[in-house]
Amino acid sequence: MIGTIVNTVCILVGSLVGSILKKGIKEEYQTALFTAMGFAATALGVNAIVQNMPNSEYPILFIVSLSIGGLVGTIIDFDGKFKKVVDRFSKTDLSKGLSTAILLFCIGTLSILGPVESALHQNHTYLFTNATLDLVTSMALAATYGIGIAFAAVVLFCWQGAIYLSATYIAPFLTNELMTEVSIVGGILILSSGLSILGIKDSKSLNMLPALFVPVLWFLILAVFK
Repeated sequence: MIGTIVNTVCILVGSLVGSILKKGIKEEYQTALFTAMGFAATALGVNAIVQNMPNSEYPILFIVSLSIGGLVGTIIDFDGKFKKVVDRFSKTDLSKGLSTAILLFCIGTLSILGPVESALHQNHTYLFTNATLDLVTSMALAATYGIGIAFAAVVLFCWQGAIYLSATYIAPFLTNELMTEVSIVGGILILSSGLSILGIKDSKSLNMLPALFVPVLWFLILAVFK
């Protein structure tokens, strides 16, 4: 799991460096960083959608996924429960930044396929690339929200670790078609997180997390009836 360990360490280091930088940044500059992260998350979300939408074989699936996933997530209220836990340890708006960090670090092709490649072929390229990106992103997020962003490293380690350990079983299901649909939904979640940071629309992105599993269920159903 060397790739996942490196990825996790990069987030921890980036969070530490970013939090140190935050202490020397004036409030007006922190506001500028806050706005920059909102635009960055929005741009990354739009990019994922635009790149994958033309390749979708089921152009309505993302709508169904968001509808079902959003409903399930709202009933369970992932966002509310997450915010309550985070607010116990922070008086800032850390929950918003942390939810964005988790989405950016975990929901992406590199973070999903990386552990599979690492486990099956000892190819750590995806994860090393992801680690580099996450290092920079975690620095920027921590400079805006503080050291609490480091908690996203724990989530990423558990996420990638689970994929790594189950790689043999899930690899046959991680087709290009499935990854395309998951990337579209993931892009929309990251976009919604960016809009929330910018104060345009608080979509409670974590409540839509179950939407990521709807494409998986859809392809499993298709596999059963083929």
